[in-house]
Amino acid sequence: MEEKFDYSLAMSELEEIRKKVEDPRTSLDDIGALVSRSKELIKQCRDYLRSVREAIDKSSEQDDEENPF
Repeated sequence: MEEKFDYSLAMSELEEIRKKVEDPRTSLDDIGALVSRSKELIKQCRDYLRSVREAIDKSSEQDDEENPF
């Protein structure tokens, strides 16, 4: 079963990643892994936002067809 994407949780994780990357105590190896994870999260967020926008557009088109005035 596919897990539902949680945009807010992804954004929180990205904020935590940003803090860790900016921390001078974080090793370069860790930064590489964090950047990799952030790229995954950003892609998931973009995909999610794209799907939401498409759903809104589709809904708006249906409303326009049902109520032309």
